Amino acid sequence: MEPAQNALGFADFLAQSDSVGKAALLILLVMSIATWYLIINKTLQLLRDRRSSSAFLREFWNSSTVSVLNSQVLAQAKENPFSRLARQAVVAVRHHERHNGGRAGAGAEASEFLTRSIRQALEEETARVESGLTVLASVGSTAPFVGLFGTVWGIYHALLNIGISGQGTLDKVAGPVGEALIMTAFGLAVAIPAVLAYNAFTRGNRVLVAKLDSFAHDLFSFLTTGAQVNDPARGGEFRQQTLATAGAA
Repeated sequence: MEPAQNALGFADFLAQSDSVGKAALLILLVMSIATWYLIINKTLQLLRDRRSSSAFLREFWNSSTVSVLNSQVLAQAKENPFSRLARQAVVAVRHHERHNGGRAGAGAEASEFLTRSIRQALEEETARVESGLTVLASVGSTAPFVGLFGTVWGIYHALLNIGISGQGTLDKVAGPVGEALIMTAFGLAVAIPAVLAYNAFTRGNRVLVAKLDSFAHDLFSFLTTGAQVNDPARGGEFRQQTLATAGAA
């Protein structure tokens, strides 16, 4: 048996690659770290928000008056999208009552002011839940091409070295070329989790935003009329679904 002249593998490829190849590998490493950081961080945040939202919504639907909502619900320490939306709406109502309560037409102005405040809160929550998705989308779309670039660059240098040495046999070509193909595999390994996480978070955010929008309608009615929505086609059905979800959690 002939002794192995070179230990082929990723370590050999890394040792022979130049600064461009190492830079491509470093970019993939940074992309992978950012991807898994966002996946873990956003997953934990979603789990915390789900538990906190269930408790908040249960208390919200059990609030018979706005004063009860203020004292029992908005005083809770745990933050979640629903509590932040409700708190901003209540603050808007108090602000308008304090500064414009005695003026003529204050009721119509209060309704419009509350609508704008709720809409702004919804936009802020939408931006909050969508934070990080641009990074996942960028990694998912560019990581394969970074890996492919590293592969092409590695093959180019491998063939160049083979041409200089004059040893163009298959056993001399297969090793360096195979090592360079590792970069393509790294690119796919970085991109696939990013794409799957982006799709999962996008769907979850779409469901959450729809629930927030429905909750905003009921919150607006509660704050403007002082009574909970009892329409089975709207608030009642949403209330039953919310309580069922909270009980399952």
